[in-house]
Amino acid sequence: MYECPECGFTYDRSARQVPDAIAREVATVPELLAAGSSPEVRRDPSAWSPLEYACHMRDVLLVQRERVLASRRVDIPSFESMGREERVEHDGYAEQHVDDVSRQLHDAALLFGRVLDRLDQAGWERRVVYNYPSRQERSVEWVAVHTLHEMVHHIADIRRQLG
Repeated sequence: MYECPECGFTYDRSARQVPDAIAREVATVPELLAAGSSPEVRRDPSAWSPLEYACHMRDVLLVQRERVLASRRVDIPSFESMGREERVEHDGYAEQHVDDVSRQLHDAALLFGRVLDRLDQAGWERRVVYNYPSRQERSVEWVAVHTLHEMVHHIADIRRQLG
């Protein structure tokens, strides 16, 4: 079982619990963004700002949703990188409005959760080729739990940036 050395998240969760867990996690983000002043400012030049992390979380949920949907259409689809670093600049993460991002993050969690809620056992077991942390075949169940890890991990990043 994998445990993230940075945030302590363990991949020992049931994927069927992921939609509710993600909804709970992202519900904390608007409060965090409102609690700090200037959430678009990077307090540490080597890390994203709280707003940039929130934008990334939104995009992760949307990308992962499309990946799960692809797994239902294609046998063992292979996923390219989402271009996480490039998106910060290409989509102007730091220039987005906090209220818009908060709403979009909530909606992205609902959209991702709906796709997961519609999976049967065969859907959870479908295989994909995933590039993180190394290129290998994974189950859709792993993709779901990994997505929850992304949310937990980046909320911890936001908290660190806010001090």
